Amino acid sequence: MAFDKKGIEASYKSMDTEEFLDIHFNRPIGYVWALVFQRLGVHPNVVTILSFFLGIGAGVMFYYPDLAHSIIGIWLLMWANHFDSCDGQLARITGKKTLWGRMLDGLAGDVWFVAIYAALCLRLQDDAMPWGLCGGAAWSWRIWALAAVAGLWCHKRQCALADYYRNIHLFYLKGKEGSELDNARQQRADFDRLPWKGNLWWKLFLFCYGNYTHGQEQATPAFQRLHAWVKQHYGDHIPQDFRDDFRRCSLPLMKYTNILTFNTRAIVLYLAILAAVPYVYFLFEVTVLAAIYRYMRYRHERMCNELYRQYAAA
Repeated sequence: MAFDKKGIEASYKSMDTEEFLDIHFNRPIGYVWALVFQRLGVHPNVVTILSFFLGIGAGVMFYYPDLAHSIIGIWLLMWANHFDSCDGQLARITGKKTLWGRMLDGLAGDVWFVAIYAALCLRLQDDAMPWGLCGGAAWSWRIWALAAVAGLWCHKRQCALADYYRNIHLFYLKGKEGSELDNARQQRADFDRLPWKGNLWWKLFLFCYGNYTHGQEQATPAFQRLHAWVKQHYGDHIPQDFRDDFRRCSLPLMKYTNILTFNTRAIVLYLAILAAVPYVYFLFEVTVLAAIYRYMRYRHERMCNELYRQYAAA
């Protein structure tokens, strides 16, 4: 495949779900790597695993407060993100899309940020808290508590719902083949049907992925009602006018899913690291991003309720 604009665009999931920085920076670089790995015969899952090590390396660098280590850490995390773009593009170019690949791709960001959060907590725990809080006492356990709220309560839920909304949008835009929209019931059925013997790792994946999908569904009751009605009335043949209406309503919300995934939080992380105030990144997650998450969820649920009333009552 030649390196050209059409080749790059063909490797995207859709232009609806791509953001400016990805289109003009991350995806072109990822595409170059995809062409290199395609020529070398490297499987997309191998690229994803390589990104694990780059992200962990970034975390190690962020432990050190000096500028040189900070710049190396930023470079490594950017490189990891380019590989994260590359693995999906390579899978679409080569047709080597697997559920294992989706699992590894979803795990990559978690691995990076667990390493980064741990490194920042170790770096800050003996430093004095800012603004004279607690009489200028050391962060101690408090930074670990703040990181846990930022990571487990905010970051994890924000990324999971943003990913879900993107896949919902792709499903109604391109159908099953163009989306990775899954449901917890099917994951549970697959888990129950598969024997433990010889399938330990796959069973564990299905258990974790089923819980992940269940969490997405629990957060979106209005969409679940609408989606169930669509499946009951249309099956796999959803009318184009419904698809068009759904896309028209969903498209303005894609900017919020983009904010809640990687680029925005990475930019804030880089600035906080360079300014030697890494705790600001945690505060950003639990305030600004948490507010955007709540607003995005409210808007999407309201949209689904309006579409349900429009079509189900017709």
